[in-house]
Amino acid sequence: MATASYDLVVIGAGPGGYVAAIRGAQLGLNVAVVEREHLGGICLNWGCIPTKALLRSSEVFHLMHRAKEFGLKADGIGYDLDAVVKRSRAVAGQLAGGVGHLMKKNKVTTVMGEAKLTGKGKISVKTEKGTEELTAKNIVLATGARARELPGLEADGDLVWTYKAALTPKRMPKKLLVIGSGAIGIEFASFYNTLGADTTVVEVMDRVLPVEDEEISKFAKKQFEKQGMKIMQKAMVKQLDRAKGKVTAHIEVGGKVEKHEFDTVISAVGIVGNVENLGLEEQGIKIDRTHVVVDEYCRTGVDGVFAIGDIAGAPWLAHKASHEGVMVAELIAGKNNVHPVRPESIAGCTYCHPQVASVGYTEAKAKELGYDVKVGRFPFIGNGKAIALGEPEGMVKTVFDGKTGELLGAHMVGAEVTELIQGYVVGRQLETTEEDLMNTVFPHPTLSEMMHEAVLDAYGRTIHM
Repeated sequence: MATASYDLVVIGAGPGGYVAAIRGAQLGLNVAVVEREHLGGICLNWGCIPTKALLRSSEVFHLMHRAKEFGLKADGIGYDLDAVVKRSRAVAGQLAGGVGHLMKKNKVTTVMGEAKLTGKGKISVKTEKGTEELTAKNIVLATGARARELPGLEADGDLVWTYKAALTPKRMPKKLLVIGSGAIGIEFASFYNTLGADTTVVEVMDRVLPVEDEEISKFAKKQFEKQGMKIMQKAMVKQLDRAKGKVTAHIEVGGKVEKHEFDTVISAVGIVGNVENLGLEEQGIKIDRTHVVVDEYCRTGVDGVFAIGDIAGAPWLAHKASHEGVMVAELIAGKNNVHPVRPESIAGCTYCHPQVASVGYTEAKAKELGYDVKVGRFPFIGNGKAIALGEPEGMVKTVFDGKTGELLGAHMVGAEVTELIQGYVVGRQLETTEEDLMNTVFPHPTLSEMMHEAVLDAYGRTIHM
């Protein structure tokens, strides 16, 4: 069988891989992408997109219950779980189909199968029809990651779920345990809790959403508890005893082990990189704790081989993967002035209720790095649009370098903050100071005005509080 030759072969068609392929093709490279399962990867099929569709359903359900507050009437409010899931899958399907269209439009060859590096610039792909051999001047590894499984807490799809089972539930949990309160855990906890599951979240760290600023975590926890969630911090699930229709969880908290009974457990304890069976070590590619070791330009140290996205380490975010895909394609195409992706300039967004979003350093991290910080805060209750929306619970927090006025970080919790955060992301990218932000005219009435006020507050100039 003849070997197909390419300038660039991308392994994995998630938000890192398919974007790298498109950008490479735009720059005139002959590109192929190899995908073993779904175009669009976890993000489009089993992650970012379908979870947002589910969360939108629970948000509308929550609002329906509040109809009276808005002078509206809604009787007999209920939901059809199968229909909620069906909508989520349809949204995912539509976007995954869109990726296939983009591949064709950009003349990227798609090979469905499992890839393995077999030598310098050589890839063997196991497809349904047999084995295809590809050669590539450059290879981009974009194989992503999967849910971490802890010994004794493994998913079985019946009582203990990972994200896939949680996205396509066969039944509605009555008593739910969520292990892990990062973005994935807290989003599922939020969804099921809103639909009526009695939800407990166990977090091993000293607070929920542990990567967020401490004030934001505390505020979010209070809101979750108001909604009826039970939050156990500095706690660890030691074992799960499974019986028919129930799970007994042994939870260690404060040095004692407590037993709690649940009918469903969702495990969201992090991810591991998909580095197996790719022939990476044989080609001299270094792997550290299931992730490929790369430099700031995503180079593996092996000539012509790059790694992007989740397989290349934190932050594990689709938008980071996409941006790295563009950067690597531009490097391969020989473009000048290619800038590395700076993790501290990438926003994190969590779509629980209330939403949480942040960029840059937390207040604690900025202090630890030796900055003399100025901190500003503004609550949603002081904003006209938030009150009109019936969303008065939330806050915006800014962290500045007291010496230079550089915006070091911004942290938010409340309605639509995942959309608002981008204003601060642009500000950081443009190396904005507090003066620029203070002189910016924010439109009224909008939630974005709180971003202005949180800057003013850092300098003792807030108007509306």
